[in-house]
Amino acid sequence: MQASTSQQDQASPRRFLPSGPLRGRIRVAGDKSISHRSVMLGALAVGETRVTGLLEGEDVMATAAAMRAMGAQVDKVGDEWRIHGVGVGGLLQPQTALDMGNSGTSTRLLMGLLASHAITATFTGDASLSKRPMGRVIEPLSRIGAQFTPSPGGRLPLMMTGANVPVPIEYRLPVASAQVKSAVLLAGLNTAGITTVIEPVPTRDHSERMLRGFGAELEVEEVGGERVITVRGEADLRPQTIEVPGDPSSAAFFMVAATIVEGSDLVIENVGLNPTRAGLVEVLRQMGAQIEELHRRDVGGEPVADLRVRHAPLTGIEVDPAVAPSMIDEFPVLFVAAALAQGRTVTRGLEELRVKESDRIAAMAAALTAAGARVEETEDGLIVDGTGGEPLRGTSNARVKTHLDHRIAMAMAVAGLASKDGVEVDDTRPIATSFPAFEPLLDGARA
Repeated sequence: MQASTSQQDQASPRRFLPSGPLRGRIRVAGDKSISHRSVMLGALAVGETRVTGLLEGEDVMATAAAMRAMGAQVDKVGDEWRIHGVGVGGLLQPQTALDMGNSGTSTRLLMGLLASHAITATFTGDASLSKRPMGRVIEPLSRIGAQFTPSPGGRLPLMMTGANVPVPIEYRLPVASAQVKSAVLLAGLNTAGITTVIEPVPTRDHSERMLRGFGAELEVEEVGGERVITVRGEADLRPQTIEVPGDPSSAAFFMVAATIVEGSDLVIENVGLNPTRAGLVEVLRQMGAQIEELHRRDVGGEPVADLRVRHAPLTGIEVDPAVAPSMIDEFPVLFVAAALAQGRTVTRGLEELRVKESDRIAAMAAALTAAGARVEETEDGLIVDGTGGEPLRGTSNARVKTHLDHRIAMAMAVAGLASKDGVEVDDTRPIATSFPAFEPLLDGARA
């Protein structure tokens, strides 16, 4: 009983209330996927990689700490991060367990990196991460020659020993997962020969773009409607200068907020619009959202634009399951948009959401229902009957449960802006894992 009281005392609840329109210009945090990979690949290059715009959330800092523990120098100098790498094959045995906090990306990608280095490491994580299955990366990395001792169910804490003589493999992804793809490609960097990943459904391609940028010999072909990605091992990576664009998954919360709050006219600067990540923009436009791309440009091989978003009435649609990989992290806030739309929104093919930081299908169904939305949970998605623009009831005497999931917390914060009584989330602390500046930015845009 004392433990649960103590956990409640540590929680940081907040009621997000309706207020005026969102106006002005904001800049969201740096892209989390690109930030993780900048640190990892910089640590494997020989020389100094310089990164600006790095996301300084807890997840990326866990990656930085792990790379330091294995011999790389990772330091912040002014507004710039400087990474002195050890070279492919040069990672050192960490002296203590690698604490991944809440970051599934850090865990799975680092398992890939270590799989072809003859060192042993133990991975630990917080309560949420320790519930997430790692079997999907253990399976292909075992074929390469790595050995694993996970907790029951293939979960953390987990000990692994990389292969003495890693074997190049050809691996067809059984599920669409950029993390699994990236883990195998990273393992291939220190594996003699050609490592191949076959991707039946395209997923975010930051790893491919960045590996090429750092000098890896990586090829992508379309064969029979599938992507075939090959990387040549024993790579010699060159240090880079990287400007990290704004994270589209973070911008998503402000896109939806400005769309559903009357009178809003907000510019979100420097948003990455990689086509493997920008699915939400197109889905919102299909629903009637006014999202204009300003000053479209390329930054470090990634398409970027400033997004002007104005309030617009939305209409429910049937979301094509094929877009799911390009917006998998944005569905929680899309469900909020659907709850305010005219008519019914149907989503399918979202089984992946059940094994995120929380079961995001069940968590959002419960949270939106508590706030007065009409939601039906299915095996692989949600069916949402919208209010036609009328504010949600809100949660007058209850807190919605975030299940230690940052995206549930932020999605329901946005729901609170379009409610009568506001929405109280049980804990805002998880937001720091991906978007520490979320609350100040949200408050400032409504000032």
